[in-house]
Amino acid sequence: MWAITLNIMKKSAKMLVSAGIAVLIGTAFIASTFLFSNSLDESLRKVTTATLGQANYAIGVKDASGGYLMQPISAFKLDRIRAIDGVRSANPLITTVANVSAHGSKSAVKGDGSKTGSSTGVMVVNTSSDAKLLAVFFTEGRQPQGENEVALPSVIAERLGVRIGDTVSIGMNAAVDVQGAVEGGADPAKVVGLTTDPNGAYTFYNGAAVVSDDIMTRLYGLTDNDFSKVETGTVLLNIDPGKATAAQKEIDALLPQGFALKSVKQVADDASKNMSANGLGFTTMFLLSFGVLAMLVASLVIANTFQVLVAQRRRTLALLRTIGAKRGQLYRSVLLEAGVLGAIASILGIAVGIGLMAALIHSGLFDAAGGSMLVSGGLVLSWQVFVVPLVFGILVTVLASIGSARAATSVTPLEALRPLELVDSRRSGKVRAVLGWFAVILGIALVAVSIWQTTVLVNGDTDSSSEQVFGMLLFGAVAGCGLVFLGLVLTATFWMPALMRGVGALVAKIGPSSAIAHANVQKNPRRVAATGAALLIGVTLVSTMATGAAGVKQTLNHALDMRYSVDLVAYGPGLDKSGADSISSIRGIGNALYAPTANAEFSDATGKNHSVMLVGVASAQALQQVLHGDIGSMSVEGKNIVMPERLTYSGKALNLGSGNTALRILDAQREQASSIDMSVKQAQYRGIADTDLTAFVSESLFTSGEIQSTGHMLLTKVNGNEDSLANIFQNVQTAASKLEGVDLTGPVAQRVTFEQIINTMLALLVGLLAVAVFIALIGVANTLSLSVIERTRESATLRAIGMTRGQLRRSLAVEALLISLVSGVVGVVLGTGFGWAGTYMVMRAIVGSDGVSLPMDWDAAALVLIVAAIAALIASVAPARRAVRTAPVEALAEA
Repeated sequence: MWAITLNIMKKSAKMLVSAGIAVLIGTAFIASTFLFSNSLDESLRKVTTATLGQANYAIGVKDASGGYLMQPISAFKLDRIRAIDGVRSANPLITTVANVSAHGSKSAVKGDGSKTGSSTGVMVVNTSSDAKLLAVFFTEGRQPQGENEVALPSVIAERLGVRIGDTVSIGMNAAVDVQGAVEGGADPAKVVGLTTDPNGAYTFYNGAAVVSDDIMTRLYGLTDNDFSKVETGTVLLNIDPGKATAAQKEIDALLPQGFALKSVKQVADDASKNMSANGLGFTTMFLLSFGVLAMLVASLVIANTFQVLVAQRRRTLALLRTIGAKRGQLYRSVLLEAGVLGAIASILGIAVGIGLMAALIHSGLFDAAGGSMLVSGGLVLSWQVFVVPLVFGILVTVLASIGSARAATSVTPLEALRPLELVDSRRSGKVRAVLGWFAVILGIALVAVSIWQTTVLVNGDTDSSSEQVFGMLLFGAVAGCGLVFLGLVLTATFWMPALMRGVGALVAKIGPSSAIAHANVQKNPRRVAATGAALLIGVTLVSTMATGAAGVKQTLNHALDMRYSVDLVAYGPGLDKSGADSISSIRGIGNALYAPTANAEFSDATGKNHSVMLVGVASAQALQQVLHGDIGSMSVEGKNIVMPERLTYSGKALNLGSGNTALRILDAQREQASSIDMSVKQAQYRGIADTDLTAFVSESLFTSGEIQSTGHMLLTKVNGNEDSLANIFQNVQTAASKLEGVDLTGPVAQRVTFEQIINTMLALLVGLLAVAVFIALIGVANTLSLSVIERTRESATLRAIGMTRGQLRRSLAVEALLISLVSGVVGVVLGTGFGWAGTYMVMRAIVGSDGVSLPMDWDAAALVLIVAAIAALIASVAPARRAVRTAPVEALAEA
């Protein structure tokens, strides 16, 4: 049977191509996913080992999954470890991020006329007596040895305009004023060397600065200059490989509990294992789920193909039975054919996946997308890249052909003498129908109960278990949607042909081509249902994502408008008048108010303490120009203070009783500096900055010194008619990036940020789901091609009685449109419902009483249907060409 099966496959090669392409796409996706995961893993290993310098061993946490332990340096007994035979050097690895500032003016001018910044963030590592234990290399000068010494990355030194021998200030909040005085608790340090980071250990920070032990001690907040008290979780060692085994036992005996000596390879393995448990594994499974989805859709295409192949070969199978072939041999022949097809298509898919991933890695596309650091591991092949797609591809193909294999065993020898009739007259199983409709009803009930209980939970009194209960309700809703979808796919052979028959009856009135298309769709309802179900899967998921994204956007926009009363706010220690003016002058920024701020505390009428941000304004009229809210005729003059009626985040009413309160003014360290009695008026506005409570007082309280300013804030009103919100926010971001430590908030900032995240995720998900849609459209083309082959005699007869080639082409185009658009419309409706349910469940818990928007994304729905229609028309071209190419007389003879 092996030789016979191969010969039969050769004759049916053209029909098997579409099914093979479907498998190829799915397996290529799976192979690419493993390659992407391997590259991420290799990148992590490179970064991990790069931070270890040239050390060959490291002391670290014994169990990587148990978290990151920290111990003082003294707990590692480094003096005794260094004395062990074979230990060449040992040094703790300590890192932190600090600010480094150049002394002198706030900006220096380089030789090319460009300005250098006065302050910048930098990764800081401690020095070592053995340069091999440092991840960076020295291009000039030396490593720090004495006190108050630093070696800067070359790019940082150039940015600051400093050279070896100059003095910089380094600290957690390092800053230098115009006269060169150090601010922010920073320490002066002499630049003794310049470093480079060739292995990319600290790429995100343009390398790392190496500091002396006394500077690192102060950066960690220790004032007694005792470096041994600094905590670390890693100690690097250079050990003689020939003496490593004996030394390891002695070292392990000296280590604190929970730590162990490991080789560099073991450290990299632990980092990879830990990352797989905390994100990389999830990413791989997430991407693989789309590959599995693509293969599921491909299985429907495969099942259709083999259904027609077996029907076409009925005479051949009957002849084989006549000459002695057994039922089991025919069954195994079909499965063998499917296995060979799956193996060939999977191997090609693996090759395509490898080639595609190699091209992406070496094309610089990841660099352009900002992912060069994440995908720097190159093309890393593993057994999973080859075995998993191959096994999965063969398994799916064989399983999809089982129904056709069973049909092959039912062929009797007498059928070799019967005329060929390929119209499917089998009835769909009752068990399948009962299970399918039961799943639909149960799914709808689960979704309804979950939505109802979520509403009760949000409107009622929440407790510590509400988050857990909501998680269960969300799971119930997702499970319900899944059951509805599964039930509709299982029962597609019942409702989809009926739906197409109803739509087709209307279309048939257009003309003879449409009438023939309507008749052809009804001839094989099982195949049409399988083809429509394949397209239904992709369209439903795409519509779900698009509807959910639109709902989340509108809900968040409404919630942000309700929660914030100022469009865009800039605040931070680096915001000065000139910076505020530069932001205010941006196109699209309307009214602006630059105001001093301070932090305070007070108690409400119930005795509950509240933190409040005080904003000093010249007058209520000036405030009203940037505020979305009504403060009426309230005054901020003297000791008056305007507070909101409700808190920003919870929306709960703020009860101030008599209207008088004592403000406890806080200094920069958030310690009480003074107290002021104020007369309170409450107005209808909500949030201003990222605080639960913002109040307005007279600016004169700041100028008189009664309230000590700890910063400044710029409140702006945005005019979206002058430019798009995204462009306005981007321009403000650019201006704010030139100011050290300035943050942006408000509904415009958060709206643009959320929309960027949502759009990026939506583009990614739709791009992944497009694979399934593409495979489904291959199925449409496949169905038409098989129909053309089946209807050779019928097409010839139509041509013989006067049907033109154009009419025959149009009939196939209408048939394709019927399948695609009916499936597409059902998918859009179903996806919209799923998207609404998901949006309501998720956003109801987030925005609470602010309300959830459930929009109909008409643009996305129209785009999906237009793409399906165009693809269907394209899919009908090749089958139509084949149908009209054969002359009527020749076709009748062949049939």
